[in-house]
Amino acid sequence: MTEETPGLGGESAEQPDVPSGATPDDAAPKAAEPSIAEGPAAPAGDAASKTSAQDVGLTAQLDQVRTALNERTADLQRLQAEYQNYRRRVERDKVTVKEIAAANLLGELLPTLDDIGRAREHGELVGGFKSVAESMETVVAKLGLQQFGKEGEPFDPTIHEALMHSYAPDVTETTCVAILQPGYRIGERTIRPARVAVAEPQPGAQPVKGAAEDAAAAASADSADVAEDKETGGPDEG
Repeated sequence: MTEETPGLGGESAEQPDVPSGATPDDAAPKAAEPSIAEGPAAPAGDAASKTSAQDVGLTAQLDQVRTALNERTADLQRLQAEYQNYRRRVERDKVTVKEIAAANLLGELLPTLDDIGRAREHGELVGGFKSVAESMETVVAKLGLQQFGKEGEPFDPTIHEALMHSYAPDVTETTCVAILQPGYRIGERTIRPARVAVAEPQPGAQPVKGAAEDAAAAASADSADVAEDKETGGPDEG
């Protein structure tokens, strides 16, 4: 029997075919190199246009933000102005309401003040009644009540109420010649007009001022004639 030499019998290891003249390294399998797919390089003009488009977009967004900011600022300024006007209107209304309340209160006291005035004119304001009257007048004066109306002042229909009318030669315009009831006001608000008697210039009469001027002119003329006579030695005799 023939003995089989180990390694020679059986299945023999398959060896790659090596061409003649090739080195052993050529017979070794080469690892597959990864293939890198390189696309075409982007042109420089496309990148610049993309950057320019982004800048334009950012500029547009910035303009929108600025516009919105200006609108909100204008709204805030308008709101602040309206608030200031509201505060001024409230303060003005407070003053008006205060004046109206004081006017209503003092209007009820006017008949009493008239009685005090008549008592003073007749010399009846004496004793304790005088102290009470003076205290009341002080209180109403602190509340802003002012009395007006004097004899001899020109008649003003906005603050005077004429109850009597007459003519007088010594007046040049419609004049208050008597105060029947004094007027009262608080600030610029008239509570009651002054009730007066008025006199007008006499119809057809020469104004007092004009008569005085004519008299002065006549006196001046006479003085001039006298001076001329003295210089010429008197008037000429026939």
